[in-house]
Amino acid sequence: MTETANKTAAPQIVDFTEIAIQEIRKLYDSQPESGEKPQGLRVGVKGGGCSGMSYKLAFDEHKDNDYVLDINGVPVYIDPKSAIYVKGMVVDYQGGLEGKGFVFQNPNATSTCGCGESFSV
Repeated sequence: MTETANKTAAPQIVDFTEIAIQEIRKLYDSQPESGEKPQGLRVGVKGGGCSGMSYKLAFDEHKDNDYVLDINGVPVYIDPKSAIYVKGMVVDYQGGLEGKGFVFQNPNATSTCGCGESFSV
């Protein structure tokens, strides 16, 4: 991963497996041509889910104070509040017939729900 210039450079907050990077790039490139492409991928957390907090992955615009990573040409934005909860996390992608999609391996989570999409600290 490299840092994107002219934005708040991110320390190594989140890492992505090679297969997750490939999937993110594919999704980013498949955005409709008629509209503006989203500026980047937002990685964050929000309240909710069966364990108290849930992960958020969505294409979004850069906001002030975001940390910025670059994964294979796709900017990744992480707000400072979410960075506290996802520092050291690895994002993986599991495809196939029984694949789960994006999978989060978060060392900060003290417990996770069965689906792996929510956690508590």
